[in-house]
Amino acid sequence: MRRLARLPLPHMLHDPWLDRWLTVIAPHARDAAVLELGCGSGHDTATLTAAGFDVIALEIDPASVSRARMRAPKAQVLCRDLLHPLPSPISGGKFGAIIASLSLHYFPWEETVRLVARVRNALRPSAVLVCRLNSTEDRHFGAVGHREIEPNYYLLNGSPKRFFDEAAIDRLFSEGWRIQSKAHVITHKYVLPKALWEVVLERDA
Repeated sequence: MRRLARLPLPHMLHDPWLDRWLTVIAPHARDAAVLELGCGSGHDTATLTAAGFDVIALEIDPASVSRARMRAPKAQVLCRDLLHPLPSPISGGKFGAIIASLSLHYFPWEETVRLVARVRNALRPSAVLVCRLNSTEDRHFGAVGHREIEPNYYLLNGSPKRFFDEAAIDRLFSEGWRIQSKAHVITHKYVLPKALWEVVLERDA
């Protein structure tokens, strides 16, 4: 398994960012499971299961998987690399929604494009992807001052990390997606202000 180490982060505060999107997810998740990519310790997983959704969550770090299973015992939490094939819902078919909060930034551009294509293929037609992406303005968390591997893709303490501007987001989701919402926001989850993009997309039929 290819290991992509998570960078150490400052003390994390609660960030209920996902709450405002639950009403968007709900119509697609009434009779289909939700897939979460890179669930970390399971805070968003718990939000999803508390909303009554059937959730499969993926995380590469075994310690985080254990914490997520404790925090969201109703979810199926799998230790899996996102570059491996995505799972299918237990009931068969495809997912009604996929959540990817700050989990799509570890890869070279071509691998990121392939991952997004696999995410699309895992969704039902007209299902939704709700994602958060590092912003090129995220100066407190690596957008400046590090060795550049590719444009806006840097090596931070031995681990790669990508940052997105609006043009990169539009290019990444140019085929097979309809952008429903795209906003540049600031979160204080990591104490210092972190700039990111919050994007909601619908899969084309």
